[in-house]
Amino acid sequence: MSAAGGAAARGAAARGAGKVDRRLEAAQHAWSAVSGNPMFRALASDPTGNDPRALRMQWAEDTQLIRDRGHARVYADGTVIANKHSPLEPDEWVWVFAHCALHLGFGHLCLGPADAASPPDTELAVARCVVVARFQAELRLGRPPVLLPPLPTAFEEQLAERWRISGIPSGLSGCSAGGAGPDLVPPASLPTSSAASLPAATSAASLPAVTLSWPDRFALGLGQAAAEAVDEAGALRPVASRKTDEAWEVARRWFVSSYPLLAGLAAGFTIVSDVAVARDLSITVAAVDPSAAEIYVNPLAPLTTEERRFVIAHEMLHAALRHGDRIAHRDPYLWNVATDYVINGWLVEMAVGDLPEGVLYDPRFKDAGAEEVYDLIATDLRRLRRLGTLRGRGLGDILSDARRTHRGTELDEYYRRALATGLAFHESNGRGLLPSGLVEEIRALDHPPLPWDAQLANWFAEHVRSPTPRRSYARASRRQSSTPHIPRPGWLWPEEESFHATFGVVLDTSGSMDRTLLGKALGAIASYATARDVPAARVVFCDAAAYDAGYLPVADIAGRVKVKGRGGTILQPAIKLLERAPDFPADAPILIITDGYCDPIRVRREHAFLIPETTRLLFTPRGPVFRLR
Repeated sequence: MSAAGGAAARGAAARGAGKVDRRLEAAQHAWSAVSGNPMFRALASDPTGNDPRALRMQWAEDTQLIRDRGHARVYADGTVIANKHSPLEPDEWVWVFAHCALHLGFGHLCLGPADAASPPDTELAVARCVVVARFQAELRLGRPPVLLPPLPTAFEEQLAERWRISGIPSGLSGCSAGGAGPDLVPPASLPTSSAASLPAATSAASLPAVTLSWPDRFALGLGQAAAEAVDEAGALRPVASRKTDEAWEVARRWFVSSYPLLAGLAAGFTIVSDVAVARDLSITVAAVDPSAAEIYVNPLAPLTTEERRFVIAHEMLHAALRHGDRIAHRDPYLWNVATDYVINGWLVEMAVGDLPEGVLYDPRFKDAGAEEVYDLIATDLRRLRRLGTLRGRGLGDILSDARRTHRGTELDEYYRRALATGLAFHESNGRGLLPSGLVEEIRALDHPPLPWDAQLANWFAEHVRSPTPRRSYARASRRQSSTPHIPRPGWLWPEEESFHATFGVVLDTSGSMDRTLLGKALGAIASYATARDVPAARVVFCDAAAYDAGYLPVADIAGRVKVKGRGGTILQPAIKLLERAPDFPADAPILIITDGYCDPIRVRREHAFLIPETTRLLFTPRGPVFRLR
C-alpha cells in the first residue's frame, strides 16, 4: 500500500473511531436506568459482599442470539448478553433489560443442586416470560418492542400445563427478549468472560456457597424501592425541585442569550428531565404542557446539543402558538401531526439546531398552514396512525392537565407578548429572514379572530339588507347658521310600497340537538334581525320531515317558538320547502342551525351554518360556518 493510501486509511479509521453509534448509546443509557433502579440495585451488587455474581451487561458480536434476531439473553451468573444490532428505542431497551433482570429476581435461573443442566421446555419458558411481562406492564417498566396481546393472569406452572395440552397461543412468543430462541440460559452454560472473571477455584458448574439467592436479593431491592417511594411521597418539595438535566438546561439558556425570537419564551419555560416522569407520560423524546410552561424531556433519548435546541424550540412554539386550544372539531392526534409538520418546516428553514432522526418533516408542506396540512393528511389515516411525534408513535406531544389551575388570560398574554417582542427585536436587529407562515401566525396572535356572534352580525349586514333613507329637497332641512341662504336636502323615508327584508331559518330539531345551543342561536338571530329592521323571518323546523312555521315576528323567535319534531336528521326537505315557496323571496338567504350530525345538504342560494364549536359537518359546506361557543 502506498503512503498516501495508508494515510487515507488511517484518516478513515480515525473518523470512524470518533463516530458515536446512537443505538449503542441508547442501550447504554437504558442499562444505566435499569441497573440504577432501586428495585434492581441489589442484583447489581451483593449486599453481603461475598457473592461474585452481579447483574452486568455485555455486547454480543456473533452468537446464536444474533441469528435468532433476539435482543438479549440472561445467564445464571447475572450476565446479560445484548445484541448490538437490535434497532430498539431507549424505552424498548429498558423493557428488554428489566425483563432479563426480573428473570433472575423471580428465581427462573436458580443455581441450586436440585436444578439440573437441562433447560425448561418451550411451554414453561414462554410462561415465565409472560409472568415477567405482566409484572412489567403493571409497573410500567419500559415499552415492549412488539405489540403484546392481553396476557393471561394464571401462575407460570398452570400456564405451562395448560399449553402442553392446548398449545401456546399466538402472539405470546413476543414476550421473550430472545427472539426466535429462549432468553434464559441454563446454569450449566455460562459466558466465557463470566467464567474467567470468577475465582480460580470456581467453575461454571460449581459456584461458591452464597448467602443470598437472586430472589432474596430482588426482595431486598423491592423493599428498598418501596421505602424510597414512601419517603419521596411524604417529603414536602417545591415544584422547582424537579430534576433538570444540565445538557438540556444549556440548550434552553442558548435561546435566552443567543436567539432573540424565542428568548422571552425560553426564559419562562422549565425543563423537566426525569426518567420517572417520562415513563409515566410515555414520552420518547419530549412533550410540553402549555398551562404549566413546562417541557418534559426523556434523559435516555440520545440527542446531540443541536438536536436538543431543535426539540426545545419545537415544544415552545407548540405552546406559544396555542396549538392545543386550536383543535376545535379536529382529531387531536392528527392536528398534532399537522402542527408538527409546520413547526419542523419552519425550524429547518431557520436552521435552528439539527432535525432529530425520525422527526416529522416534509418539504411539500412548505409555506402551508396547520389547517391546510390537516386537510391534506386527513385522507390517509392508516399511514398517519403509524407516524409519531416527539412524544412517541400514536401520542401527541401537547399535554394538558384539567386538574391543574390554569393562568388563563395571564398565560395567553405572556405567550403573545413574548413572541411579539421577540419578532420585533429579531427584525429590528437584522437577525435574518423568518418563514412567512411563522411571521403571520405571530402577528395573528395580536389580532384574534372575531367571535361567532360578531361574524354572524357581519353576515346579516352583508346579506340581509334593511331599508335606507335618502336625501330629498322635497323636505327642508335645518340650514346652517353660517350659510342660511343655501338650501340643503333633508332625510326622507320612501312612502311608496316596498319589500321588507327577510331571511329563512332552518332549525335542526333532532334528538341530538342541545336546548342550550338552540337558545343561544335563536337569541342571536332575533337580536340581529331586530337591528336590521327585519319584521319577520320564515322559520322551518326539520328532523325526519319539515314543519313550516311560516313567518314569525323576530321578537317571537327566541321566546314563544315551540320546537316540534325530535326524530332523525334530514334537513334537505326544509331547504326544498323554502326554495320552492312562492312567498319566499328568491334573493333571501337561509341560516341553517344544526349540531352537525346531519345528511349532506345542497342549497342553491346564499346560506350559512351555525353549529357548535366542538363538532364538524360531515360534508364540505359551500357557505360560511359560524361556530357557537
